[in-house]
Amino acid sequence: MTAQAILSLRGVTKHFIQHLRGGLRLDVLDGVDLDVCAGECVVLDGPSGVGKSTLIKAIYGTYRVDSGSIVLGGIDVATAEPRQIMGLRRHTVAQVSQFLRVVPRVAALDVVAEPARARGLSAEAARARAGELLARLNLPEKLWSLPPATFSGGEQQRVNIARGFVVDWPLMLLDEPTASLDAANAAVVADLIEEARGRGAGMVAICHDAPMRARVATRLLRMKPLEQAA
Repeated sequence: MTAQAILSLRGVTKHFIQHLRGGLRLDVLDGVDLDVCAGECVVLDGPSGVGKSTLIKAIYGTYRVDSGSIVLGGIDVATAEPRQIMGLRRHTVAQVSQFLRVVPRVAALDVVAEPARARGLSAEAARARAGELLARLNLPEKLWSLPPATFSGGEQQRVNIARGFVVDWPLMLLDEPTASLDAANAAVVADLIEEARGRGAGMVAICHDAPMRARVATRLLRMKPLEQAA
C-alpha cells in the first residue's frame, strides 16, 4: 500500500459454484490489484458480468474472497473477523447500492440520520444533517416522517444516497447510485461525489451512465470477462 492509499487490493480472486447447474464453477475475479487514494473516484469499467458488483461487495466484506488481500483502515477485510468488518462499516467505509435495505417502519429522516448517530453525533444534529441532504435531493419534507418502504424506487434511492453521504467517510463504495434517478437528482449526486472527494474521501464506483462517469471518474479500472472452468 502506498503512503496515500486508503484502500489496497492485491491478488484478489473470487469464484462461485452454481449448484443448480451441476456444480459449474464461475470464476469472477482473478488477481485484482487496486490502490485508491484520498480524493480519487475509481470507476470500475466493463460489461455486465465481469465482477464489478462482486468486487464492491468483497471490499465491503459482504463476500469472502478465495485469495488475496483487501487492506482498509489497517485491517485485511479478506481475513477479518465479523466484529472488525462491522467496525469498518461504522467508521471507515460506506456502501451506496441500488437497493435500500433498512428496518421497516422507521422514518426516512431517521434512516438517513442513523450512521451519523452511530458516529456519535447528537440526535438533533444528525437529523438536521439528514434533512439538509433530503432537501437537496428534492425529497418532499412531507415524506420524511414516513418509512421508505412506502416510497417509489427513485425516492428510496434518494434516501439511500442521503444515508451514504450523511457523514464523511474515508472510503465510499457506489454501485450505480444514479440508476433510478432523473437528470436533476443525478446532477445533485455528482455534486455530492465531488464535494466528498474534495474533503478527501476515496471512492470505488460502478457507473454505466457515460456522462456521469465522465464527470466523476478520476480514472478507470478496466475489467474483462474470465474464461470459465467446468
